[in-house]
Amino acid sequence: MDLSKLKPAEGATHSKKRIARGQGSGHGGTATRGHKGQKSRSGYSKKIGFEGGQMPIQRVVPKFGFKNFNRVEYKAINLKTLQSLVEKHNVTDIDLQFLAENGLISKNDKVKILGVGSLTAKLNVKAHAFSKSAKEAIEKLEGTTEVI
Repeated sequence: MDLSKLKPAEGATHSKKRIARGQGSGHGGTATRGHKGQKSRSGYSKKIGFEGGQMPIQRVVPKFGFKNFNRVEYKAINLKTLQSLVEKHNVTDIDLQFLAENGLISKNDKVKILGVGSLTAKLNVKAHAFSKSAKEAIEKLEGTTEVI
């Protein structure tokens, strides 16, 4: 074994640009920053949305509309989806845990049952909200609707 032939394993090292360490490094002088100007100075940081002094786009474009921060977002589930679950799993009780297990909602979603499609099975459904048509369709088949 010759100690003069030792070298690091393949991919273990990489060359790093040593900036501002003298002219001999090839990156001395201006230290790769170019000459003069704002970007060459120490402490420079570009602000988000800064466009070189031009009026930024977020200040030019007018604000539009209204965002209600009290809005409650529901995950909509139709009766036809419930019917397909009943046919697939042969269940009579449908609650949030069952819907989450089958990948229809995530555990923190609020659920609203909507009346699209038809229902043929008697179901006991628990959800955060029901549309009028969905509630009528479920109760028409002698099922129950419970608002959580």
